Amino acid sequence: MLILLLLIIFVALAWFGWTYNRLVALRNRMRAAWASIDTLLKRRADLVPNLVQAVRGYMAHEQGTLTDIASARAQALQAGGAPSDTEGRARAENALTSGVRQLFAIAEAYPDLKASQSVLTLQQQLTETENDIASARRYYNAVVRDFNTLRESFPALLVAGPLGFQPGQYFELSDIADREAPAADIGAPQ
Repeated sequence: MLILLLLIIFVALAWFGWTYNRLVALRNRMRAAWASIDTLLKRRADLVPNLVQAVRGYMAHEQGTLTDIASARAQALQAGGAPSDTEGRARAENALTSGVRQLFAIAEAYPDLKASQSVLTLQQQLTETENDIASARRYYNAVVRDFNTLRESFPALLVAGPLGFQPGQYFELSDIADREAPAADIGAPQ
């Protein structure tokens, strides 16, 4: 009887340790995935001023758009860098993405600008970065899903709840911003 009791205790402790380690591993993967997203978002934010500077001379009457993009970039850089504030960060990044898309749409109306090698290079780099961000976001959200599923599943919730494992937050950018074409007020170049 004592051997059976010791065996049950051993199995329970082994299960507890295994579950705890799985939760920690997923939480760490979630943090690492967020760090990758954060790095890519900073890279994009660093490319935006170069693009704005490259188009500034061609688009003298579009200063409002350029100012809006600069403001959106500043807000994106100030937004939380921790995965605990993904909503605030997503709002700021949506505004920046919208501004960059609008800038690309306006740039299409300027033949000299479309032919500028520096603008084309910056547009290519931004497009690649946007693709990398989308990929990193999908990976991060998949890890959050796995973490939350384990955290909320029985019997793992018996470990996660008492040990303070908080649910992960998805990093969702606005679907509306992804589907809508940017509004561009294209006037005659001056």
